[in-house]
Amino acid sequence: MIPHITNEIKEHAVKLATPDVDVVIVEIGGTVGDIESLPYLEAMRQLRVEAGRENFINIHVALVPYLSAAKEFKTKPTQYSVKELRGIGIQPDVIVARSDRPLPQEIKSKIALFCDVSTDEVIFNHDADSIYEVPLLMEREGLDTILLKKLGFEPAPAADMSEWRNMVARMKTPQRDVTIGIVGKYTALPDAYLSIVEALKHAGIHNDAEVKIQWIDCQILETDVDVSSVLNKVDGIIVPGGFGERGIEGKIKAARYARENSVPYLGICLGMQLAVIEFARNVCGLSGANSAEFDPNTQYPVIKLLNDQKGQELKGGTMRKGAYPCTIQKDTLVHKAYGEDVVKERHRHRYEFNNEYLESFKKHGMVISGTYADKGLVEAVELENHPWFVAVQFHPEFKSRPQRPHPLFRDFIESVIKNKS
Repeated sequence: MIPHITNEIKEHAVKLATPDVDVVIVEIGGTVGDIESLPYLEAMRQLRVEAGRENFINIHVALVPYLSAAKEFKTKPTQYSVKELRGIGIQPDVIVARSDRPLPQEIKSKIALFCDVSTDEVIFNHDADSIYEVPLLMEREGLDTILLKKLGFEPAPAADMSEWRNMVARMKTPQRDVTIGIVGKYTALPDAYLSIVEALKHAGIHNDAEVKIQWIDCQILETDVDVSSVLNKVDGIIVPGGFGERGIEGKIKAARYARENSVPYLGICLGMQLAVIEFARNVCGLSGANSAEFDPNTQYPVIKLLNDQKGQELKGGTMRKGAYPCTIQKDTLVHKAYGEDVVKERHRHRYEFNNEYLESFKKHGMVISGTYADKGLVEAVELENHPWFVAVQFHPEFKSRPQRPHPLFRDFIESVIKNKS
């Protein structure tokens, strides 16, 4: 194990322990024994020693399968995973036992006996339809009380989970449904767009709607297929972020279909750049317009590197990352969504809107609704005379929460519902 790697992991965890924070939660994914997780597990083992055992709890989530043929639960997977943890110096303090049916008391007692925890420290986690139900399940099992006691906190009043319960209830009883097409090149691996999917769920909950996802491989749209035969089945279109040339023309076709057929559209990062390219080609009359990323020799580089980015090729020198302020133009869809004049959003991209073409875009009906004022960078665009066509250079999905859907996703789904009715 390389010390500076585990030290770096520990440092990131410790940084979160600011004076206004009572408890830091560190989640380590994967399966015990996976080589990828070993540095993280070792870092946590060391951190427990350094922080003091009385200030640190290990919670182990384990599967307890039920064999229908034998009509019995099997605790061996849990026992084995705990044995593996002990082998690297970690003893679980609490075991969260996942199963698709309630665990009998004798099974909890068996797990407690062989894993060296008390029966009360074996928490049943019933398989749930949604991850948002899990906090309610954990509260019902008393996990919060156990953790407070183990960490030496004074007993606290029962948590008020009413707002969360209401949110889950709304999620499970939608009044309508909408279908959103996500046009990307990683559609065979939906987790690549997990933050966007969750943000859509949050927006759906707010609008009392079930959001159904239709995954659309952008490369299919690059063939001679009739684009409308693919996209006429969706109520709204999202073109998410990404890098590389593969599938670009298919995404541009999706943006054009949304614009010409009054289908609500949300472009994110690359999805904004491609909406700009489509508009340049088919509205502004700039035939062959492109991004310098995909065609360095294009006559109309409507998307390009900034002059001060050129020559900074090493170690992601051209990448714009992190939170930047965005000044929002009043009387726009974006301003209506946020209700604020300045917001901060996260970025991860290299290429920018080329301001040399700004006036041409405005003249033809594209609204520049958000800018990074310090450098005059275009951050958000939208279209006149369209139900809802918004594209942003940043990543709004990262700030969405179940009880606080991101304003752009919230209004996107609202517009989809209105446009569908």
